[in-house]
Amino acid sequence: MLLTITTTHQPATDLGFLLAKHPARVQSFEQSFGRAHVFYPEASPERTTIALLLDVDPVALVRTRRGPAGEGGALEQYVNDRPYVASSFLSVAIADVFRSALQGKSRERQELAETPIPLTARLPAVPCRGGESFLRSLFAPLGYDLLATPIALAMPFAPAPAAPNAGHADSSPYLDVTLRATTTLQALLAHLYVLIPVLDDQKHYWVSQDEVDKLLRAGEGWLATHPERDTITRRYLRRRPNLVRDAIARLTAEEEPVDEDAEPKADAEEATVERTVSLNEQRLAMVLAVLRGSGARRIVDLGCGEGRLLRVLLDDRQFEEIVGMDVSYRALEIASNRLRLDRMSERQRERIRLIHGSLMYRDSRLTGFDAAAVVEVVEHLDPPRLAAFERVLFEFARPGTVALTTPNAEYNVRWASLPAGRFRHRDHRFEWTRSEFASWATGVADRFDYDTRFVPVGPEDLDVGAPTQMCVFTRRSTDLGGGSVVVRGPQV
Repeated sequence: MLLTITTTHQPATDLGFLLAKHPARVQSFEQSFGRAHVFYPEASPERTTIALLLDVDPVALVRTRRGPAGEGGALEQYVNDRPYVASSFLSVAIADVFRSALQGKSRERQELAETPIPLTARLPAVPCRGGESFLRSLFAPLGYDLLATPIALAMPFAPAPAAPNAGHADSSPYLDVTLRATTTLQALLAHLYVLIPVLDDQKHYWVSQDEVDKLLRAGEGWLATHPERDTITRRYLRRRPNLVRDAIARLTAEEEPVDEDAEPKADAEEATVERTVSLNEQRLAMVLAVLRGSGARRIVDLGCGEGRLLRVLLDDRQFEEIVGMDVSYRALEIASNRLRLDRMSERQRERIRLIHGSLMYRDSRLTGFDAAAVVEVVEHLDPPRLAAFERVLFEFARPGTVALTTPNAEYNVRWASLPAGRFRHRDHRFEWTRSEFASWATGVADRFDYDTRFVPVGPEDLDVGAPTQMCVFTRRSTDLGGGSVVVRGPQV
């Protein structure tokens, strides 16, 4: 079982200070399941890699168990994947061997410990109960670029006839995973500590109440807002309902309760600033007008959130097929409840479906549509991720028309409730002025062969413009295909 962590932050050998492990030494640590070895395959000022290698003893594991589970002679007790794949053994070793780094502490380099640096983690064998899509749903919202390669299973001792897919990578639950991000070492270790056993969906020890505390400590600052929060919690706590309820209650203790007819808290913050001009309703009306004018028949609302735009689209018979897509399962559940999908007539229900997905990755489900609207999405993306979003929407999905809206930063001075220098929404990564938006939009249009038209949304001020700015992109080619894409809501 192997984990490697690499950095190119210079001097890269400072990784040794962060992990409290000297690059010139090989160290070994006794574990209840075997031994953990730490060494550096490479160590230079330009690039340094540390390896954590676990030598798991399956025989000792069986012999130390008490009760019937440890007394039998079943072969699977001794011959299994536990010594080779990333599992809860690795999480335990991380917490023991890299304890200070997991706590975000460094005696010699505390400032560096708190600084995001380029990090690459590799796990050569990861059992993923849920496949690559589940892996991405866990790590992509945390800002990781990842590469996952299925590992073909060789079964030389399989009885004849062998399984039809034996030896095929597509049939394997194991992945070779590489994660890349610019983040703190503490964050990387915390994510691995929690999510490795979640991927494996197993733990080698009894899960008790103290596991809730461990989960909350390691998940501080990211788990409460993760779109897969509930799934992570259930799997980490081995589906023990009382512990899961306790963990989720503590994670959501600071949140306001959300009912089906109320705005989510984050969206409510933005709505509070904008409510004097009913800006959200004006945005939806403008998006609807653009979609109708484009002649769109098939719609997919990407980042559909709680489903407000979906409800507007359902009321218009021009749209024959409507698809809502969001990165958050919870948001899709709220949308389903708000739209009352389970109470719709069969004919109406056939017009709409909800799917889970992210705008950061190419998705064949998004191709072949007439029009797209991206409503209050781009400002929720980290600037380095905009390029991926642009390609997903404009290069691969390539809808015929795109109506894209975003806040006009210049207008913020007109809201007395918004302190100077603050964004309208706590999750906004940036807010563009009109010239900045125009520069970005025309650049996208030039790269992907679109024409642009800029439209103000909301009451227009002579000095600072309208509160929302919209660009309508029109594809220059004529083979527009069928359907429409609509994008709305945060995509992080």
